[in-house]
Amino acid sequence: MGLLGMILAAVLVAVLLAIVIVKYLPLKLRWIASLLLLALTVFLVFKIYNGIMEPINFNKDKVSKYAKVVEKLKIIRDAQVKHFEVTGTYTKNKAGLIKFIDTAKLALTETTTVVEKVNKGGGIIVDVEKRKTDTIGYEPVSKYFANRNYKDMFKVPGTDKEFEIETGSVEKVQGLVVPTFLVKTEKKEILKGMNESLVKQELEAIATDQIKGEYVSVGSLEEVSTGGNWPPSYDKKDAKKE
Repeated sequence: MGLLGMILAAVLVAVLLAIVIVKYLPLKLRWIASLLLLALTVFLVFKIYNGIMEPINFNKDKVSKYAKVVEKLKIIRDAQVKHFEVTGTYTKNKAGLIKFIDTAKLALTETTTVVEKVNKGGGIIVDVEKRKTDTIGYEPVSKYFANRNYKDMFKVPGTDKEFEIETGSVEKVQGLVVPTFLVKTEKKEILKGMNESLVKQELEAIATDQIKGEYVSVGSLEEVSTGGNWPPSYDKKDAKKE
């Protein structure tokens, strides 16, 4: 029964009780009815308060749970980006991605502009500027994951589940096929044990300040994107660090 139904039922009971008191209850027993009315009032106040606070507390707990999930997704996203920078591909091999962070090295490059003389023929020589990129060293990928728990990045916080990973590709322009990835987990698993009615509403969220849809995710299989489906409020912590 919803909050409104409970209030209407309580009011109806109070009215019936008042009628019984006035018509049938002896004066010396009316104190019992007064106690019942007082108890009913306390119950009604409690239900109204709980009905107001439950969505507020749900939202607070939901944001706390989502924040932990988003942090894990950011680590996975950063790992996929580094994997792409080194290999030109994304991967759905979870153990392989962890090993990649542990062992891979990222090339450090330097781009300079050089002037070359080009013979145009007929004795005409012109100077042409060209950009030249040289590898000047390497650095471990693990450097970018210092103080980040990437070993457990695939475990969904607060659940016994792991994130789902998919890889694919899209044709960005004609003839140019670009790799894509998607990492996701179901909201209902994150919110398990919470108010079912509020969870159902959350799965249908479409507001711009909410995580839309049934999943918390990062990346996309339909477009070239490494962004997440969470609102900017979940990135404020990272902005403060910077």
